[in-house]
Amino acid sequence: MECYEEKELSEFILQTKDIVKKFPGTIALNGVNINAKRGNIHALLGENGAGKSTLILTLGGVYQPNSGEIFFNGEKVQFDSPLAAKEKGISIVHQELSLLPDLSIAENIFANRQPIDKLGFVNEKNLEADALKMLKLFNMEKIKPSTLVKYLSIAKQQVIEILKALSDEPQVLILDEPTSSLTSVEKKLLFENLRKLKEQNIAIIYISHHLNEVFEIADTMTILRDGCNVCDAVVSEVDENFIISNMVGRNVDSSFWNKKENDSDISYFEVKGLNRKGLYEDISFHAKKGEIIGFAGLVGSGRTEMARGIMGIDSRDSGEVFLDGKDLHIEHPSDAIANSMGYVTEDRKITGLFLNFTVSENIGSNKLKKFTHRGMVNDSELAEFATQSIKDFDIKVRSHEQKMSSLSGGNQQKAMLATWFSLKPKVLIIDEPTRGVDVGAKSEIYIKLREIADDAGVSIVVISSDLVEVLGISDRLYVMRGGRIVGELTNEEATEETVIALMTGVTGIGKEANQ
Repeated sequence: MECYEEKELSEFILQTKDIVKKFPGTIALNGVNINAKRGNIHALLGENGAGKSTLILTLGGVYQPNSGEIFFNGEKVQFDSPLAAKEKGISIVHQELSLLPDLSIAENIFANRQPIDKLGFVNEKNLEADALKMLKLFNMEKIKPSTLVKYLSIAKQQVIEILKALSDEPQVLILDEPTSSLTSVEKKLLFENLRKLKEQNIAIIYISHHLNEVFEIADTMTILRDGCNVCDAVVSEVDENFIISNMVGRNVDSSFWNKKENDSDISYFEVKGLNRKGLYEDISFHAKKGEIIGFAGLVGSGRTEMARGIMGIDSRDSGEVFLDGKDLHIEHPSDAIANSMGYVTEDRKITGLFLNFTVSENIGSNKLKKFTHRGMVNDSELAEFATQSIKDFDIKVRSHEQKMSSLSGGNQQKAMLATWFSLKPKVLIIDEPTRGVDVGAKSEIYIKLREIADDAGVSIVVISSDLVEVLGISDRLYVMRGGRIVGELTNEEATEETVIALMTGVTGIGKEANQ
């Protein structure tokens, strides 16, 4: 373990020296150095806004550096376009999907590189055969390569994005949060394939907010903060506290809070017999006042669909929802909101926030009537309310008039929480509370959720694909599989092994429920 020091160029397939990238009013990269070695997985770490995305976009030819040098195979290079970087041997899997939904799997994987016959037409047979070879890497050969991408789950689309990059046969593969939508099975296959690429002497740059993944898959790391290098290190020589303190520049408690015992036997929020054919069946659970309950399960287990059914976003076939003994008749999200229920969606960019609106407009969007007089919004009242919410949730902004799209992922997530908490809900359902959020913001969100539960007495339902998170955050845990609740676990009973067994169908562990 040592801070960055200059090394011989010949050791590395890709190296940057003192890269500077400026945007109006900010320096995104300030003398950044990174070294990618053949046959090595190199983690690139830092909080949102540290410069990671700007760096990989510079390496990929999207941005041109203001100063500094890039070396590839010991040769100084300049990538004037993404195509130039790709032709050199650099493939990037971005966090945001770039697939064309109305094209097939095969057409997406080999976009602009389809096999051509003698007459210059696409050879469909060869195209699908080539795509099938790629699909086999993730045990997806049962899916027809002719399937349109729009019919795939987000997790499967993420795999296609990775296969698209691998099909270029890169010398350097850059992965930005590649597991954000993957199931545990797909993540395992990804890591197996990355290890195979290492054996083929390919250099891999791996970006992730999940530090357990870094310790599992990476060999070396570079930590960035505020656009500057902080340290290079060998992963096996450091621990999680070292990484977090260097990422955020302060000590952060990466563990979860000490949970307090909730001795009440009274169910404050209760769902009974919720059904929707083909999605979920006989869903029954309860939450006490001030209790955080978690829902674990593989992608496709029905967790999100269940939540949307409870909130009236999607219709359901049957089922009852009770709050403090009152039978709620929820046919539409407005009914749920009127009954003091809130829902934080898993996709903040598409269904959670108005990205082109200001922070104030977003935070006040759920209660505009309060700030509207004679058909006109009172901007000063809205600004005062938003400013207090920004302070309460420690949202880092230059101004309440800043566009939501310019905030980091963590601050967008906190703004979404503030938006729903402005309604003073009695029940808050949160789907993937920290997806795409750095470790510093994660800690702040966890603390805020516990504060909301403890101080305001809100019953919180957390849905998370991050097993460590859902175990750490929950006072009590439900596990779903195939659209049914298959287990209810106390905090003491809930271990990774127990939850995985229930998620994957191993029975006889924990308190079986609704079997």
